[in-house]
Amino acid sequence: MEPLPVVWFIAIAVLWIGYLLLEGFDLGVGMHMIFSTRSERDRRVMLNTIGPVWDGNEVWLITAGAAMFAAFPAWYASLFSTLYVPLTITLVGLIVRAVGIEYRGKVHTERWRTVWTWMIGLGSLIVAFCIGAALALTSTGLPIDANGDRVGGPFVWLTVPAVLGGLAVVGFALLHSATFLGLKADGPVRERAGRFAARWAPLCIAPAAVWAIWVQLAHGGNVFAWTLIVCAVLAAVFGWRAAQVRREGRAFIGFAGFGLFGAAAIFAGMFPVLLPSTVDAAFDLTVWNAANGPYTLGVMTVVAAVSLPVILLYQAWSYWIFRKRVTPGMIPEVHIVLPAVLRAR
Repeated sequence: MEPLPVVWFIAIAVLWIGYLLLEGFDLGVGMHMIFSTRSERDRRVMLNTIGPVWDGNEVWLITAGAAMFAAFPAWYASLFSTLYVPLTITLVGLIVRAVGIEYRGKVHTERWRTVWTWMIGLGSLIVAFCIGAALALTSTGLPIDANGDRVGGPFVWLTVPAVLGGLAVVGFALLHSATFLGLKADGPVRERAGRFAARWAPLCIAPAAVWAIWVQLAHGGNVFAWTLIVCAVLAAVFGWRAAQVRREGRAFIGFAGFGLFGAAAIFAGMFPVLLPSTVDAAFDLTVWNAANGPYTLGVMTVVAAVSLPVILLYQAWSYWIFRKRVTPGMIPEVHIVLPAVLRAR
């Protein structure tokens, strides 16, 4: 049994979990900007909490997809071609969200800000839902034949597990971002985020809990995966209790732990299957039949061993540099800034 396919399955699981934990609060902050306040200053506080890190967090998504392509090309090809429609919608959501973050403050009109606020919020919602749907389907199954090709129409992916996974990531993002705002913001934003986490935590994590248990029952489960689920439950209880007494750091750690252990339980529960076939179990893609050659995996391992620590250190450094709270007093009044070219005239 070759060890490298297993190593890269674990690496891809780590990349996806890292994306959910880091980009999760980015997406949640975008959604909170729509419904949690009508104050322009509060929305700017929210946006500034993720301003220095949101684009770096998206790198985890790109790296996870690239690792799937290089390590398990059959998995990548079957999953991404079958989910062509939702992945295209995801790209649209990523684009409008990124443009909204960059363009929102460029014009000083209420209409302009409102439009781009909604683009940020809706783009975040679309991305969270579609990524959750895709991950849920790769863990519960898609109708693929012996060649890994889709059986059925372009919307055959729209199933109960897809909706469940989408709601799971949306709910987790909303809760995770509320505890993040409790740590990174101050004033009214901090207070509202604390109340949201204390009140809505059970509803937000319920779809993710159902998804994790669904995977264990569908794949037969194993002791390690069930142990991770128990850890996820304990972390969620710890986080909820901390949120109720406004221990913001502990609440963040608790719900982040729920996301970490819950996602790890899903990947552990589905191993060694990468993409189950709902047509015939004989068509399942596994770590063994979908992996690239040993030489390719070996080169990837060397490159990752050299570059990944550098990337992690740099990202950790950026979080450390921007670790302080964003307060309403830090947000200046809206004003027009002339380009340097015009100021020089």
